[in-house]
Amino acid sequence: MCSIVVPTVHSFFMKTKSLESIRRILLLIVPFCLFTFVANAQRGVPSVTHPTPASESGPVGSGSIRGRIVLPNGAPVSEAVKINLLVIRGSQAVVYTDQQGQFEFRGLAPGEYAIEVEGDRQRFEVTRESLQVFRGMPSIVTLTLKEKSEGRGSKQGTVSVAELKQEIPSKARNEFDRASKTAKEGDKAGAIAHLRKAIEIYPVFLMARNDLGALLLDTNRLDEAEVELRRALEIDPKAFNPSLNLGIVLVKRHEFSEAVGILERASSIDPSSPAARLYLGMAFVGVENLDRGEAELKAAYQMGGREYAAALFNLGQLYMNKGQKDSALKSFELYLQVAPAAENSEAARRLIRILQ
Repeated sequence: MCSIVVPTVHSFFMKTKSLESIRRILLLIVPFCLFTFVANAQRGVPSVTHPTPASESGPVGSGSIRGRIVLPNGAPVSEAVKINLLVIRGSQAVVYTDQQGQFEFRGLAPGEYAIEVEGDRQRFEVTRESLQVFRGMPSIVTLTLKEKSEGRGSKQGTVSVAELKQEIPSKARNEFDRASKTAKEGDKAGAIAHLRKAIEIYPVFLMARNDLGALLLDTNRLDEAEVELRRALEIDPKAFNPSLNLGIVLVKRHEFSEAVGILERASSIDPSSPAARLYLGMAFVGVENLDRGEAELKAAYQMGGREYAAALFNLGQLYMNKGQKDSALKSFELYLQVAPAAENSEAARRLIRILQ
């Protein structure tokens, strides 16, 4: 059973006051020249030059990424491992490790990048790492391949120490298991009822509190969801899943200041969570910290890929708000490439026509 709410592609920023002018533009279809564009419109959207052979130098002022891939026991990989270089525009380069597990990308423009390591997919998980490339110097990274764990799913979230230590009564566990089965069958009301029974039997059942909050959030019962998620955090203040879900509740209610603190805590507990970065980016935009919002939204897409295409649509609106026409256009275009039939695809097409 999902213990966090996976974000849907929705128009969050269209609801904020800062984009009232954009809504008027969409209604009036006025020329894009009414926007005030700044000179550094490309800031924050790095370009990529495909890596050059090791014997060649990159362009003057460019940076590079040098890395090493090691096995779980610390030994370097001896077989070729594929390394993807990812950027927000969707451009990418590919290299393979040598016999010492080393790789290098050269000729990179300064900016934020993500690298994705694909080892033996039957044995190892796909590993992602975000990093900054600086002008005239290499960025060094060592990544350890992670063995796959049977039964582990990407949407199960992070299990806290308190969850592992809990001795759950069998009757409460049975109700929890029935809730999981019922939810998978699409009966959310039934799942909620079973979770409430589990909590009635065992009030400090952390997983049940979180999953109940997640289901209430999924059915837009935000006040009830907040109650359950705050109770879960009373049981374990360092639990990731209820922190993330509470942050989502606060973002949906536009309570951005508190959401920033909650989601920063969630992100510090699990820095690899694209969902935490996505909603943290939304919260930062809500408090008008556009630079931090931009960084978090970019990280969400770089880490989560297609499933987090919502970050691209929100980035496009953020760039329009900042007056960065070219960056907004590229974000909307990439959004349509990644999610052509998503909820906001038509809105993205209208915005692209305005920007062109």
